[in-house]
Amino acid sequence: MTQTLTIKRPDDWHVHFREGAMLNLVAPYTARVFNRAIAMPNLRSPLLDGKACQAYKKQLVAAGGGHRFTPLPVLYLSDESDAETIRAAHPQVIAAKFYPRGATTGSLQGVSSYRKILDALAAMEKVGMLLLVHGEATEEDVDVYDREKVFIERTLTPVRNHFPELKIVFEHISSRDAIAFVAETSRTAATITPHHLLYNRSDLFGGGLRPHRYCLPVAKREEDRAALEKAATGGQAHFFAGTDSAPHQQADKCKDYGCAGIFNAVAALETYTEVFERLNALRKLENFTSVYGARFYGLETNQETITLKRRAWRVPEKIEGLGLRITPFRAGETIDWQVIDKNAGNGND
Repeated sequence: MTQTLTIKRPDDWHVHFREGAMLNLVAPYTARVFNRAIAMPNLRSPLLDGKACQAYKKQLVAAGGGHRFTPLPVLYLSDESDAETIRAAHPQVIAAKFYPRGATTGSLQGVSSYRKILDALAAMEKVGMLLLVHGEATEEDVDVYDREKVFIERTLTPVRNHFPELKIVFEHISSRDAIAFVAETSRTAATITPHHLLYNRSDLFGGGLRPHRYCLPVAKREEDRAALEKAATGGQAHFFAGTDSAPHQQADKCKDYGCAGIFNAVAALETYTEVFERLNALRKLENFTSVYGARFYGLETNQETITLKRRAWRVPEKIEGLGLRITPFRAGETIDWQVIDKNAGNGND
């Protein structure tokens, strides 16, 4: 039985760092393990242009807790996004994020219809900027469990057909429909989160409503969770790691109309490792966490390594500091793998 595992230092292709005190509290958890991190732009003042992205990058670097890592903030697409905004931001900004308006936290200035941003999408295709999508339809006639499927039908398929050379990342996929779409569509990839690999919708309600397991897109049926495991561990280059680590204060998670989002940076890589071991796929972990995403983004893979050891440890019940309190992913649970490399986080910048 493998006792230690050394892989190329991974990247996280989907992280919510937030801002202010929350940013300073949570950023070191990502920075100590991951070399690069795509930083989501849905802040109180969304990252609508390249200058905002560069200013946010400086904040992220400063908040990294002394760990050397490379945050990669991306543009926030709105109905007002145009081709000039894209051209001005590229190549310093490598991607832009499509939030359907009202789909999730910080999306009220998002895109009301893909038809509103055709010029921006055309410019992205031309310059080679990636399109990242939160793939959920928000129309009132759509059941919450069908939002991903309907988004594929109403938005993603038309965009894919209209812009065949545009690279698209379908983020935090949660359904068999999304897996099939990505597997069958060229120049399209997807990120898979640790929590969607662990939880199905019964886990959200087991023994009562579990607010710290609530995210968007919501966990689906067991058949969907199992299919995500198969996709993640199957060695297919269009599926790779993106944690969607998304912190909220505990009080905001537990109130009426509680926030969607799971803060998993504390145990993300260890959870991926457990899943891959359970499915006899540890040899494929490095590609999923450290290779496939970089290749799809057109970046070099990391040369530094990180080491995990088979050593039981208990996830903290709470993460506290700077006047904040967060309940992390898998709080209080024991995990069998732990990052031990004392040089974790001392990679490229």
